[in-house]
Amino acid sequence: MSSVIEVTINNHVAHLQLNRPDAHNAIDGAIMNGLLDFARQMMDPGEIRAVVISGKGKSFCAGIDMNSFAEMASGELNSEREDVTAAMADLSPAGANRAQQLGWLWQEVPVPVIAAIQGVSLGGGLNLALGADIRLVHPLASLGLVEITWGLLPDMSATQSLRRLTSLDRAKELAMTGRRFSGEQALAYGLATEITTTPVEDALALAEQIANRNPDAVRAVKQVLNQSALVSVADGLQQEAAASQEILGSSNQVEAVSAKFEGRSPSFNDPG
Repeated sequence: MSSVIEVTINNHVAHLQLNRPDAHNAIDGAIMNGLLDFARQMMDPGEIRAVVISGKGKSFCAGIDMNSFAEMASGELNSEREDVTAAMADLSPAGANRAQQLGWLWQEVPVPVIAAIQGVSLGGGLNLALGADIRLVHPLASLGLVEITWGLLPDMSATQSLRRLTSLDRAKELAMTGRRFSGEQALAYGLATEITTTPVEDALALAEQIANRNPDAVRAVKQVLNQSALVSVADGLQQEAAASQEILGSSNQVEAVSAKFEGRSPSFNDPG
């Protein structure tokens, strides 16, 4: 793993930290590649049952490194059209191109992903945070879809994340203005799960709590709820029933019941 991405694993929880604190963890090529590489590893997570993403230092992620915009203004990126075309054709199973995978791959991995947000979370950094399943945000954090100030739209999957989290008019207002908003406002908009002055510590505690649940059931919850936004009610109910039928009576479900009655911590087998 790159030095700008640090991953520690403890009690079935992987903690991924962006490690460019002096740059407020702005996304350069190394961070981009590190995030995508780790997300792809999590398609088959093995013993990992939950992931926490945070940023070292004062901020979560300030967005794309400013040098990229300097290259764009100078015209230097025009010489890399073939690379851009290749990135657009590099699709995930759900259809996200390479840039969109920064946020959306976390929706495609089977285990829950929690973002711990403090300081700034702007542009690509907010696209990344919105791709997580759960967001714990400092009340004084500064968030914003600032792409419009560079003449762009949010194009790293946030247009899809926003529609699942907030109202259409709010999504349009934030994307069209580039206005920054606080953690408390993010909670009101539906973009924060909860606010806390200790987002990293609370995210790790929540991840450990989830990791102590039946991993088969946790994965099923994520899959069925994600699909619920895409299918009819009848199909959603069918998917819920199918998932429940598959889990009911399985070894991990029986272990959950036994541990509950015996007042002990469960010992689950991770999905193969």
